[in-house]
Amino acid sequence: MFSFPALADTTQFDCGNTPQAKALALRIATDPKQMRTRLVCNPTLVKIAEEKAEDMASRGLVSHFLGGSPNTRIRDAGLVLPEYYGDAMSNQVEALAGGYKDADDVWFAFKTSYSHKIHLLAELPFYQEQDQIGIAFYKDYATPHVEYWAIYLTKLVGIDDETPENKQVYTSKRKKFDDIPDKGLGIITKDGEVTFKPIKTN
Repeated sequence: MFSFPALADTTQFDCGNTPQAKALALRIATDPKQMRTRLVCNPTLVKIAEEKAEDMASRGLVSHFLGGSPNTRIRDAGLVLPEYYGDAMSNQVEALAGGYKDADDVWFAFKTSYSHKIHLLAELPFYQEQDQIGIAFYKDYATPHVEYWAIYLTKLVGIDDETPENKQVYTSKRKKFDDIPDKGLGIITKDGEVTFKPIKTN
């Protein structure tokens, strides 16, 4: 992996477990409406995404709750989310899709889904501080959706602003958030979007 300054050479944002996943990462990073000013490819998040995509395929499901919530999955991998992120029923970090053949196809679907668009393009200040990303693609013709996509995009505690030479970065810089949204548990598949509202707890 390599590091480079914002907008310098966007063709080298090489983040994902497959060429398809890497193509999607590049589209997210370089979309004209992307509000983030920095994206860092996190190898642990790529691994978590790969495991999630394979898990969905093995069960024939596109679901945020397979062995725990999205936030829990990241914490269980040893990464530290900010303390203001939700717990067992929360999702501020994961986007999933099934049945889309290539990066252009799935990126269009994500952008036409409100909850996914505001997360992946950082349309709220809360999401603009999320600069750690990992993406995976898994394909199995013997499964209901055939293609499975998993994206983790989050802020992590203990990740400093300095970028080691072995980290892939797409960069700039931005301010803090005012609200803490929960993007819910909605998923997108070729059959349409399924939306679930997050459960509010006191």
